[in-house]
Amino acid sequence: MTTESLAPRPVRSPTAAAPASSSGPALGGLGLFTVLLGAALPLIDFFIVNVALPTIGTDLAASESVLELVVSGYGVSYAVLLVLGGRLGDLFGRRRLFLAGMAAFGLTSLACGLAPGAWSLVAARGAQGASAAAMLPQVLATIQATTTGPRRARAMGLYGATAGLAMVAGQILGGVLVAADIAGTGWRSVFLVNVPVVLAGLVLAARAVPETRSPRPEPVDVPGTFLLAASLLTLLVPLTEGRAAGWPLWTWLSLAAFPFVAAAFYAVERRADREGRTPLVPPSLFALTSLRRGLLLVLPFSIGFSGFMFVIAVALQQGAGLGPVAAGLALAPLAVVFFVFSLLGPRLIARYGTRVVTAGAVLQGAGLTLMALAAWWFWPHLGFVELLPGGVVAGAGQALQLPVIYRVILSEVPPARAGVGSGVMITTQQSALALGVATLGTLFLSLVPGWGMRDALIATVLVQICGVVLTGLLSLRLPRTIA
Repeated sequence: MTTESLAPRPVRSPTAAAPASSSGPALGGLGLFTVLLGAALPLIDFFIVNVALPTIGTDLAASESVLELVVSGYGVSYAVLLVLGGRLGDLFGRRRLFLAGMAAFGLTSLACGLAPGAWSLVAARGAQGASAAAMLPQVLATIQATTTGPRRARAMGLYGATAGLAMVAGQILGGVLVAADIAGTGWRSVFLVNVPVVLAGLVLAARAVPETRSPRPEPVDVPGTFLLAASLLTLLVPLTEGRAAGWPLWTWLSLAAFPFVAAAFYAVERRADREGRTPLVPPSLFALTSLRRGLLLVLPFSIGFSGFMFVIAVALQQGAGLGPVAAGLALAPLAVVFFVFSLLGPRLIARYGTRVVTAGAVLQGAGLTLMALAAWWFWPHLGFVELLPGGVVAGAGQALQLPVIYRVILSEVPPARAGVGSGVMITTQQSALALGVATLGTLFLSLVPGWGMRDALIATVLVQICGVVLTGLLSLRLPRTIA
């Protein structure tokens, strides 16, 4: 790769987001459906185990710390390898990596479903996260490389709708599958259900997803890959495992090491970028205002979303006494409204620009306030009816934010860097999802013994509302229009 390809002008140019050639491979309707299916699977599986954890713990005699590893082992390996997955797609072909990642996701899901013990389940979940990291970056990279104009806007809107719906539907689906106990599989069905879906996805992908890759394939940056992995591990592992492990010395040493490892990663990447070599995450990519400011919005949004989903699952089952199905279905209005409003995104953006995100933050904050009030007034009789008003308003607000933020982040990323751009975005989101469970989940569980379940839930929701306010304020700095 030459230094010319890293020059500021091509990176900053909004028109660089268009496909290099209009005669290149186009993504048809069936192909779009297939890649969106691939996008849904990893996100569903991040949340699907929340309502299944009590059953897993009983069946496998797993301690609380091991159960947290079932969640964090998937999330951490997923987050650590996402940027590498995007780079490999640029290098070897995105369709090829999509197929390989999806096949591996099916095999590791089978391993999770057949796990004979808690530690084998933890290992299988880590491998499942790694396979998801190979598959998911190819989705956005393929959309970026094979669509343009209104078709890209529609595809990105559907991606955002799919992602948001998958994160809520995963929790609902988990509750339904555990309660159904299909053929006596119990909690195992939340993993085994992926196998037939993956088989269908592989057939569809082989027929309908076009092959694309970077016109200037860039080799893997080994030092950058190692240092990025080390940075994320030193941050995410102690935060996700610290509370359950009792905050031993190694957690504090790891957190203390994080800023130094992150600084070393940035220095190595900046030097490689300056010398015309191929960094894993080119610092010049962050010269894009839309990408830089959009990523700042992903952090508070995703931290709050995943933390809330974890906390509400625990509160409804252990505090309000709901079964897994009722606990999952209590969030169904949020999921349905999210999907419907997500489809309105492209039309609203064309008329009002990125102020749609600000309006969405206001609505989400209002919905969460209604949920907190419902917990205050009706506890412990908290379920579908009581959460309905807040869920509807919050779902509409979230739908007006997430798909738009995705479009903003990738709007100026050139096609040659579609894989690394989508990898950076999804890594940021996935790391924030893991941080949300770690931080808000830890806050909630720490408050329960002294405050009780209701007050701990309300306090945690109020903290999330502060994150929503931050998201709304940051949205005011977004470019008013996007390509």
